[in-house]
Amino acid sequence: MIRTGLRLEEQSSLTMFELPVRDGFHGYYRQWLPAAIAKFGSARNIYFPDSVLRDVWSYVEIDRAAAVAAARAAGRYECVVDPLIVDHPQRAAVRLGGRWVGVERLNPGQRARLLRCTPGGLEPAALWLGEDGLALGLSAWKSMFRRGSERCARLGVAVYCHAHMLRHSFAVTTLEHLQRGHLDALGSLDAQQRRHYRMVFGDPLDWVRRRLGHRSVETTQKYLHTLAELEMETRMALVGDAWEDPRLLRPADVTTETVADDTTDSHSTDDQTRTQ
Repeated sequence: MIRTGLRLEEQSSLTMFELPVRDGFHGYYRQWLPAAIAKFGSARNIYFPDSVLRDVWSYVEIDRAAAVAAARAAGRYECVVDPLIVDHPQRAAVRLGGRWVGVERLNPGQRARLLRCTPGGLEPAALWLGEDGLALGLSAWKSMFRRGSERCARLGVAVYCHAHMLRHSFAVTTLEHLQRGHLDALGSLDAQQRRHYRMVFGDPLDWVRRRLGHRSVETTQKYLHTLAELEMETRMALVGDAWEDPRLLRPADVTTETVADDTTDSHSTDDQTRTQ
């Protein structure tokens, strides 16, 4: 979530059909987020960094596979109420209401009972599964964030997080990198080149807006205020809590460039410096 900008409701509804296949030759992998699971129908491209996709596929091949195997052994998938089953290996669609409906048109509730046929048997199409091998619901995700924050509080660890904070971090970090790169590029171009650059690459704020699925750029502008605050916090951190007064330094710390007391006249200052 922190690297894709997905909302909690969106990422919790992802299926294996929306997970790009990693070939190891791309820095980012683009995948379409369908309107059926995007808030306000904000269908859009999402980008998986290669490092993130690698970790997700490791989860699929190890943890998820173990959960599926245990659930099959327990017969849990045969107990799913009113299942929707993808039984064709090349066609991601199910029979619904007497007609074929593509998985991309299924809403989160329908996806929760979506199963697919594999060589090993039935398994959920949902990407994220619990230890019982069933799809994780939205309430389970919220509970994980809450319990994690509570554990940190009990242990005295100053960490608190809810799902939207990850999306917020994605927005601020991405916007910062894009703005810096945008300004660096424009600084070396003339007026005509800058115009061409903007036509090709657009405005960083609008790019982040589209990745977040905001309808209006005004909604995204709130992250500009966060950027300004972070910039100020960084600058203030460099100042330090207190400034040392050179007059309070120990003799061993005094150099030949000792700063004179501003109450001393200039002739006395020269004499002190020569003596030291």
